Amino acid sequence: MITVHHLNNSRSQRVLWLLEELGALYEVKRYQRDAKTMLAPRELTRIHPLGKSPVITDNGKTIAETGAIIEYILDNYGDGRLIPKPGTPERLRFIYWLHYAEGSAMTPLLLKLIFTHIPNSAPGLMRGLLRSVMSKVQERVSDPQVMLHMNYWDEELSKSQWFAGDEFTAADIMMSFPLEAAASRAGARSRPMIAAFLDSIHARPAYINALKKGGPYDHAS
Repeated sequence: MITVHHLNNSRSQRVLWLLEELGALYEVKRYQRDAKTMLAPRELTRIHPLGKSPVITDNGKTIAETGAIIEYILDNYGDGRLIPKPGTPERLRFIYWLHYAEGSAMTPLLLKLIFTHIPNSAPGLMRGLLRSVMSKVQERVSDPQVMLHMNYWDEELSKSQWFAGDEFTAADIMMSFPLEAAASRAGARSRPMIAAFLDSIHARPAYINALKKGGPYDHAS
């Protein structure tokens, strides 16, 4: 049976959701972020040397990184579900979005998060100055890129209900995190197609069940 080593408010929420969509048997071992640093606990290094989440263990194997985990689960537990048929345009779009989600999409969002949190770790007298500086950095560096990607998502979702086409796939599960993060950090719900996508995934029974298994998740809004 798969064990999901699940960190609160993390990308591993997508792994739980995928397993729920597939109806696969699994267990969850929860880990909590440090309340001050928001980093994963050192306990996770016992599972994988990097001490990051998501990571799963299954039949003596340890698999880390969301994309690799998603592909492993689909290959071993999917029975062809949530993947478009080979040789179709939808399959090519599926592959693209599956990898784009952890590559191009997350980079500006991660930068925005870092720039936001830098002042919080500074000495009290410096926080005001750093907030002003980091705000300017966001305006020039991360925010334009975040806006570019949000416009891109909204345009693509105007062509079909889901990212790979008219059918829901694991690519939509992968893309959920950047869209939810952008809704939380950058007002992505102002884009109508993004808002519709988020409403659709949040209403899926498997998504709701995954939240029950994984615990509170700030991005589910």
